[in-house]
Amino acid sequence: MFETSVADIVLSYKPELIIISAGFDAHERDPLGHMQVTSEGFGELTEICTKLADEICSGRVISLLEGGYDLTGLSGSVAQHIDVLAGMR
Repeated sequence: MFETSVADIVLSYKPELIIISAGFDAHERDPLGHMQVTSEGFGELTEICTKLADEICSGRVISLLEGGYDLTGLSGSVAQHIDVLAGMR
């Protein structure tokens, strides 16, 4: 669902750069977010964003770390996010 709805919007704008506001409050372990996104899920969301960037803006991506409130969930999510950005996944 994220992939198709966000991709359609991004493709209609044709940005020169994609900025990711990398907050991990939606992690399944986060005590405030009450959502069910796993660390691997955040990696998949990052892959979607980087594939869109490759397709429409020569791979230009900026990622700004925001945070999350569970340190285990945050560290795993950030590791997945960075692995994708670094091309390690």
